[in-house]
Amino acid sequence: MSYDIIIGLEIHTEVKTKSKMFCPCPNSSLFEAPNINVCPICLGHPGTLPVPNQLAIEACLLLGLAFNSQINQISKFDRKNYFYPDLPKGYQISQYDLPLVHGGSLYLGSNRSIDITRIHLEEDTGKLSHNDHGSLVDFNRAGAPLIELVTEPTIASASEAKKFCQNYQRVLRYLKVSDADMEKGQMRCEANVSLQIPGTWRYVEGRIDPVDEAQLNAKVEVKNINSFKALEKAINFEIERQSELIKHKKHIDPETRGWNEDLAQTVAQRTKESSADYRYFPEPDIPPLVISDQWLQAIKHKVVELPQTKQERFVTEYGFSENDAETLTTDSDLADFAEAVISELRAWIEASGDDDDRQRIALVKASSGWLTTELFKHLKINDHSIGDIKFSAENLAHLIVLVYQDKINSSAAQIIFNQMYQIGGDPAHIMLDMNLEQNSNEDELETIIKQVLSEYPNQAQEFKSGKTAVMQFLVGKVMSQTNGKANPKLLPDIISKIIN
Repeated sequence: MSYDIIIGLEIHTEVKTKSKMFCPCPNSSLFEAPNINVCPICLGHPGTLPVPNQLAIEACLLLGLAFNSQINQISKFDRKNYFYPDLPKGYQISQYDLPLVHGGSLYLGSNRSIDITRIHLEEDTGKLSHNDHGSLVDFNRAGAPLIELVTEPTIASASEAKKFCQNYQRVLRYLKVSDADMEKGQMRCEANVSLQIPGTWRYVEGRIDPVDEAQLNAKVEVKNINSFKALEKAINFEIERQSELIKHKKHIDPETRGWNEDLAQTVAQRTKESSADYRYFPEPDIPPLVISDQWLQAIKHKVVELPQTKQERFVTEYGFSENDAETLTTDSDLADFAEAVISELRAWIEASGDDDDRQRIALVKASSGWLTTELFKHLKINDHSIGDIKFSAENLAHLIVLVYQDKINSSAAQIIFNQMYQIGGDPAHIMLDMNLEQNSNEDELETIIKQVLSEYPNQAQEFKSGKTAVMQFLVGKVMSQTNGKANPKLLPDIISKIIN
């Protein structure tokens, strides 16, 4: 029997601020000695008072505006009470019934959007590590600002959940809210998964309600997910596990489970808590947050074109393929560089006076290849970002034009690109300095071809007799004779004319 899959996500993201959420300690825990970025406030000493980080609040509001969410202009912080060794206060300052942001949606593509329940601010916990002698706690991360996004339970598959997280990561990076590197713990995903028998449930205002007297299966939360691949694997495992339990009429416990990468399975951790278990109450040391119209208007000016919108525009305005547009808009700096290359190519087309669809399509296709293949290859090999490269968008556009004009062949273009990547420079100058310009002088090529045909009379006769495959051999010999500088597009016609 097939079951309806119901998935909701909770995504925690570390906000890219200089200081922590409620104190002036540096917001940096990576590659630092343990317990050096701490103070009485983030360690929860008695008598200390938290002061909210304005930039973290603005980052949360910025996300809400980007997703067309509702902004609660009167909001507040709450205490979420629970005990864990890496929680220095014995409670976490979070938001409960009046989050900064609620509603909105994130577009996945193919006319599919996922609704957002809420986006709120809270503080991070410390970090535990374990060894043979016991457990150690590092409070450098304690008090770091976190943005938590909660989706509606409307995600229908593991692949869709993965796509949501990937698109959300792109938005976070575009808006400069967070680097959102999952491997560094800057973005952490938790999935709530339940399986229901079709026809036994309905979706009502964010709730999964039973139809008539139907008994619904409990949802299970999966934590400790540190990559998109692991998210997809964890959800698929949980779908299979719950399917087997339902199939054999066994009870599904409402629990929190962790993802064990080594075992490639979820493992039980504890019974799932409800909001009542956390005994939320308003944080008494922080007054209500009042977001003025003027403040909100200033934040609106920071909203940039989102990656999905930019991706669609790359297809409709520039003619990139869907796949190339998605690749090029993964990173905002790369997208800006790609647009600058296209702008330079359009300027060249306009200056050439030969503006037609054929030429524009050819140059966009060429730029796609250089950007998504050659440039990506070099960035990956050298572990670079787009900001590390030594050449400009104008340089790359000029290189593409040189190939398009048949002034250099593809092999020479590769050599020039490698040189540009290593030391920068204008491709035309590199072409001349390295003597890589392609020979398109038909008179000169005729002389060389005649010499080659005299050296290979049998092959020339075979071609004349109708063995057209011999042409490749003859072109290769001419290219060898010219050290690869002959224009290969001209050679077949010249060879045919001389032989016949």
